[in-house]
Amino acid sequence: MSSTPMTEATFYILLSLIHPSHGYGMMQSIKELSKGRLLMGPGTLYGVLTRMNKEGLIGLVEEEGRKKTYHITALGIEALKEEYQRLKNQVDDGKILEDLT
Repeated sequence: MSSTPMTEATFYILLSLIHPSHGYGMMQSIKELSKGRLLMGPGTLYGVLTRMNKEGLIGLVEEEGRKKTYHITALGIEALKEEYQRLKNQVDDGKILEDLT
């Protein structure tokens, strides 16, 4: 896929779309997944959704008025797994810090 690190917003949006959802549902899911550490506002969310849709990472499931429901695509799952592995590798590499205490 890409060697460029994913933004935190992109990572959590993709993670939240393991189950198709609309904007408000994604914001709630992201809050839960991050244990309240990440609160995503609508401005950030909808900007990132537009970009990810253009990149093929997510797709539109249905549109009912202004309410749009999205899902993660196969390309999005591949990108999410790649980013997850990259982050795990960083944590593993950082374990050297445990010896500094």
